[in-house]
Amino acid sequence: MNDEQLLEKTNRINMLFDFYEPLLTEKQQTFLKCYFQDDFTLGEIAQEFGISRQAVYEHIKRAEQTLESYESKLALLQKFEARTKLMGELEHRLTHTLNIPDPQRAELQEVIRELQALE
Repeated sequence: MNDEQLLEKTNRINMLFDFYEPLLTEKQQTFLKCYFQDDFTLGEIAQEFGISRQAVYEHIKRAEQTLESYESKLALLQKFEARTKLMGELEHRLTHTLNIPDPQRAELQEVIRELQALE
């Protein structure tokens, strides 16, 4: 796996973690935080928790699979990304369309702010 793929995977796991963290076990949460957010190595995590490097790897792998399983069923990340893209398109059209009357433009901007606040 090259650096770009590794970064994409790390970003995806972190995003999934943001959505599904409460559904993971405490140990899964801890190991994922250490590995993906705090940038600990498997060896460092193993030493910290007094278990083997292989055991840490298995816990992290299982947690990743669990996150992907939740996403395949609930699609919270997919829906978030779709909403974000649509809001971006709406903002772009709003700022680049000249014939929208100011009162309507202000109303649409307020709707965008309210949608963003829901995130």
